[in-house]
Amino acid sequence: MLLLILGVLVWSGAHLFKRYAPDARAAMGDKGRGLVALLSFAGIALMVIGYKMADGAVLWGRHPATVGINNLLMLFSVYLFAVSGMKTWLASRIRHPMLTGVKVWALAHLLVNGDVPSFVLFGGLLAWAVIEVIVINRQARPAKAVGPFPVGKEIGAVVGSVIVYAVIAGAHTWLGYPTFG
Repeated sequence: MLLLILGVLVWSGAHLFKRYAPDARAAMGDKGRGLVALLSFAGIALMVIGYKMADGAVLWGRHPATVGINNLLMLFSVYLFAVSGMKTWLASRIRHPMLTGVKVWALAHLLVNGDVPSFVLFGGLLAWAVIEVIVINRQARPAKAVGPFPVGKEIGAVVGSVIVYAVIAGAHTWLGYPTFG
């Protein structure tokens, strides 16, 4: 469980560093990007290894209804990531679409994974996303995408989301985590 906790902390620290120490981060220049990327990958590796090794009490398990809700939430989460990068109409209406996608992703996984390691992993990343939004909102108002919003971009976001979701579902199934029940 220690590796899992350390992974969540490394990920969160790497991403919050820019917000809590902007002068130190600015002084690092482009080298800072590499360090943040390295720490992010290290955090992911620690989370994956730690989650696979972790053991803890199970408070609830998967249920067909929660699996269906999880899958819909996950598709929406992937869509939020897509609209964030494509600057679509929805991205202009949600202040932080990518971080909102992380929150939806974490909640979806908590719905179907009622064990302590899942609380640490998904709950920890949910807490990070909430804190990140609060800190960003206190520092500056993010710029909003302004129209026009071509229909092609909107369709591209939907189609891309379905394709990426199918790949993620396939990877989960291949790794032994059945996505559809």
